[in-house]
Amino acid sequence: MEKVGILVHGDNHFIVRGPLPDRETALALVRHWAVIQIGAITPPDLQRWRISSREFRENLEWAAIAPAESEISAAVAELLNGLSARGITIHDLR
Repeated sequence: MEKVGILVHGDNHFIVRGPLPDRETALALVRHWAVIQIGAITPPDLQRWRISSREFRENLEWAAIAPAESEISAAVAELLNGLSARGITIHDLR
């Protein structure tokens, strides 16, 4: 079964199916997903990850914070705190 996690990028976040990305991959995913491009093809090295639109927070197994210029929103910070309380490590890749 695929893992599900949250990739946080400042005041934006993505619920992701795939393994916990390393810093370089997290940044590449953020760049790829930050601007919606109709018909864009996902590069081969990023095809292990995809955005998931329907997940329960109880299913999140990993969390990563990618570098960004904006601050994390209050709602996402609350979600990260809840994940941490459940014992999920928040990987700060900044």
